[in-house]
Amino acid sequence: MSPARLYHELTGPVGAPVLVLGNSLGTGVELWDPQLAVLRRHFRVLRFDLRGHRGSAVPAGPYTLDDLGGDLLGLLDELHLARVSYGGVSLGAMIGMWLAVHAPRRVRRLALCCTSAYLGPPEPWLERAATVRAKGVAAVAETVAGRWFTPGFRGRAPGTVGRFTTALSGTPAEGYAGCCEAVAMMDLRPSLPMIDAPTLVLSGADDPATPPEHGAAIATTVGGRFAVVPGAHLANVESAEEVGALLLSHFTG
Repeated sequence: MSPARLYHELTGPVGAPVLVLGNSLGTGVELWDPQLAVLRRHFRVLRFDLRGHRGSAVPAGPYTLDDLGGDLLGLLDELHLARVSYGGVSLGAMIGMWLAVHAPRRVRRLALCCTSAYLGPPEPWLERAATVRAKGVAAVAETVAGRWFTPGFRGRAPGTVGRFTTALSGTPAEGYAGCCEAVAMMDLRPSLPMIDAPTLVLSGADDPATPPEHGAAIATTVGGRFAVVPGAHLANVESAEEVGALLLSHFTG
């Protein structure tokens, strides 16, 4: 499959090192709003929407991680970006691991947030894809968004939670389902020893989707730094300042 056209935003000081930020399933570039200001002071920041999401093209599924990684490589080539640092959340971090394995000379430093190298048998993901194709993303939105934030954050920031849930519900069904199928077939565990970019792995303490032991396993295998922060699956939203400080320290190290 040829690379899909990806919506993207490239902002920050011209001539600064480039930092690419990848999103989780069901989110868009707004996922990184909490860290954008601090990172953009030091980097030219490239944010992009996954294929099948928001402003990006929505090719027919199923998709694979090779497709999603190839999309990013195509975008880097289009923008003439030979070497970048990369940070991703969840599926966005899986793409980052893929990039560090398949195009290691393109990756300076890597940060992997709330993610896993393997999420178990494919059946639950394939069932979710089938449900979404039949009924739309709204049919699973409340359940999925329930894993994104802790109950305490949901009580403190209902507006933020509502915005993310509404945006999730509006994700194109084919795009969301296709990305579910990519996750279903993903197993990066055999490839992890090939990653040699300096790596930071962050996990949300109360993440039910990719619990801290998943992040710890990645960090151990790649010889990276591991930290646990308060929050659930979108810990960069819930612990915005702490995650921002950790990312800045890592990427400027």
